[in-house]
Amino acid sequence: MLETALNTFTTFFAVIGPIDTAVLLGSLTPNLTPGERREIAVKAAFIATIIILIFALVGQPVLTQLGVSLSALQTAGGIILFMIALEMTLAKRPGPVASLSAKESEEAEDKAEAHAEIAVFPFATPLIAGPGAMTSAIVLAAGTKGELELGAVVAAILAVMLVTLILLLAAQEIHQLIGLTARKVIVRVFGVLLAALAVQSIFNGIAGAHIFG
Repeated sequence: MLETALNTFTTFFAVIGPIDTAVLLGSLTPNLTPGERREIAVKAAFIATIIILIFALVGQPVLTQLGVSLSALQTAGGIILFMIALEMTLAKRPGPVASLSAKESEEAEDKAEAHAEIAVFPFATPLIAGPGAMTSAIVLAAGTKGELELGAVVAAILAVMLVTLILLLAAQEIHQLIGLTARKVIVRVFGVLLAALAVQSIFNGIAGAHIFG
């Protein structure tokens, strides 16, 4: 159970990249007040947590109805995670976010609505609850044996999301303190770890499918 929890925590920390996301929040919202930034952080973390937990708890039954086996899911999920890990390791982590300019913020008719939109997109999804996180949730939950292991997966997901929330709340400070070099090193280290976990997932999927007898 401890191994399952550690595996889940490492996978999600690498896929979500809480430090990277926090730095991005700080860099994209320089003109917002601490209260406004805090509101975005809480909403983004809450929405992303709900999305990931839904995929973890409901994803497998849906795939069963579609006739997709666990082995196929593990292999496909491993390939997707490996592609993400490769981008992280080569410092090509995708950033599907356009910079939020001061003018755009000022022209928003309703600031609360504008902040809610930012919290949902791009921060809640796809930055936090992106394809990699959704796939990881399904693969890790589907690979559990019994309620205890599933509980360990859920607990690890919640732990990562708590760390993500804490870092998002300190986004401006992290953005100011952490250097570009340190951020690149952190991303690449977790990219290597994620690549290893992805390859192991592919191996498990192939072995489970009994393709080679």
